[in-house]
Parts: sequence; C-alpha cells; structure tokens
Amino acid sequence: MRTCGPESNFATLLQQFFLERLLQQRNASPQTVASYRDTFRLLLQFAERDLRKPPERLALGDLDASVVLAFLNHLERERHNTIRTRNARLAAIRSFLHYAVLKDPTALPVIQGVLAMPMKRFEKPLVGSLSQEEMQALLDAPDASTWSGQRDRVMLATLYNTGARVSELIGMRLRDVVLERSASIRLHGKGRKERSVPLWRTTAAQVRRWLTRIGSDADQPLFPNRSGGPMTRSAVAARLRLACQIAATRCPQLKARSISPHTFRHATAMHMLQAGVDLTVIALWLGHESPATTHMYVEADLAMKQRALSAVQAPQLKQLRFQPTSRILQFLASL
Repeated sequence: MRTCGPESNFATLLQQFFLERLLQQRNASPQTVASYRDTFRLLLQFAERDLRKPPERLALGDLDASVVLAFLNHLERERHNTIRTRNARLAAIRSFLHYAVLKDPTALPVIQGVLAMPMKRFEKPLVGSLSQEEMQALLDAPDASTWSGQRDRVMLATLYNTGARVSELIGMRLRDVVLERSASIRLHGKGRKERSVPLWRTTAAQVRRWLTRIGSDADQPLFPNRSGGPMTRSAVAARLRLACQIAATRCPQLKARSISPHTFRHATAMHMLQAGVDLTVIALWLGHESPATTHMYVEADLAMKQRALSAVQAPQLKQLRFQPTSRILQFLASL
C-alpha cells in the first residue's frame, strides 16, 4: 500500500487548496472555482469506485499516474467528454498537485508521474462563420409580438454587436449599460477582466426599448428569464436553436448548420476582419490578452484567401515528363 507523510491526507490538502490557493492567494473567479470543484467531485467519485476508498480515507499517494490516467479515460469513454474537457480536468489536477507537493514533499515521486502526463492533442476544426444574410435572418427570427421574442431579439443583437461569450452575456446587469452619449456595455470576462464595448445605434435603440419592459433595479439581469432571474447557458442555447429553426425558412442552408453562441462570437470577429478592422482591435473587442489567441477564432474565408492568392504572381513551372518510379517509391507514394 502506498504511504506518504502525515500531511498527505487528500481531503485536508484539497480544502486548503481551495481556501488558500484559489480563493485567498489567487482570488480566482467563481467560474474557475466551479470548474475545479466539478473536477474534484468527479475524481473523488471515481476514486471511491476504483480504489474502494471514501474521500475521507484517500491519501495523496493514492493519486498516482495510473489512477489519474484511468480517471481521464473514464471521462472520455464513459462520460463521453471531449478531449478539450479532459485536458481541462487534467489542468485542474496538476494545479492542485503543484500546491500539494509544497505541503507534502514526500509525495513528490508520485506527483511527478502525474505532472509528466502530457495534454492530449486533438483536431481543431474550423468554426463555420455566418454570412451577413444568415446573421440578419437569425436576428429577425424571434417573434417581436411576445415578451420572450422581444428579449431574444435584443439579446441576439447584443451578442452579435459585442462578440460576448455566453457567460458574459448572461452576466450582464442593468448597471453595465450606458446609453447616454456614446452607448456602450461593460462585459465581465474571464479572470475578472472587464472591458467596455461600444454599441451600434440600432443595438442601443433596441436596448433602450427593452429597458422599458423590465424592472429598474441596477443589479437585475439585462436578459432575465420569466421569473426575473438570470438565464442559464442551456436556456440561451435553446432560444438560439428556436431562432435557427425560424431563420431556416428564409435561409435553408441554416438547417444543416450547428449554430451556438460561440458561432455569433466568431461571426463578429470574421465580419470585422472582412471590413478591414485591425486584428489587434478585434482582440481587444473579444477580450483576448494577445492577438495570437484571436487567430483561433478568425480564419480568413475563401473570398479573402482568393484575393490574397490573386495578389501573388503564380510561378512559372516547367512541364516535366513522367518517369516511372521504383516499386518501393510507388509503395511509399501509396501510403
């Protein structure tokens, strides 16, 4: 049986990690704390099943590389998590172990095995962008004769205008809206970072009309649900799916598309790029620390690539006569 020092009690170390490292030292955002919390809930449940140990009896030395790897495989195979989610869980475990080894250096040989585990690589498919026509069809889809339809119209318009993350959208409060002079809205982004994004006149007019339909409490959600509370991620996704179904009658190609709030964010960046906006400005608009991150969202469409290709003179190539290759080269060419 693996043993470690007296401070290796997993439950005690985990409580100290959340209270000291995350909350006191790092002042982590609620979203980060929630993500780490969910990781260790799943890990403790898995360890209890796999090691037959309740969380109170778990030792730091029990979490060696084989157990952590089995947990990560469990996430993929049994819970059907994506590789991106698997990597996020591993990052949370690594962060905890970096802290734990300072409290219990005797566990270093076990911890090193986990810290040496690489993140799993995965393909990053291009995020399909929406055309201006498709975006307009989505913005016009909600029924303006109903309360929920009016909310959805201004919500989708704000989402497109700001390029906000869905967490930033549902976190908007009345106090974040400025409609005097230069209209803008304040977004509360990742890592407690805030930014203000200007609003188009049409978006500002929609928001101004919408404010007459809801309360005046500064702490109230800008886009509340029927009971007045903030909308959830799943609720926003459900309302967007409904808008897609309606918009597909105008743009049939939307039927085959998978549209999410992130698609709106990508479309905002793509349309700004097509309009000639500098990449650095787009990065600031989206709340990226570095323009390099923006490259993950903004890939030039085929029309832009064609214009770039046309600006470069094609090389003059000599026509070469075919020469048969040897069998081994033919084999390699067939691979």
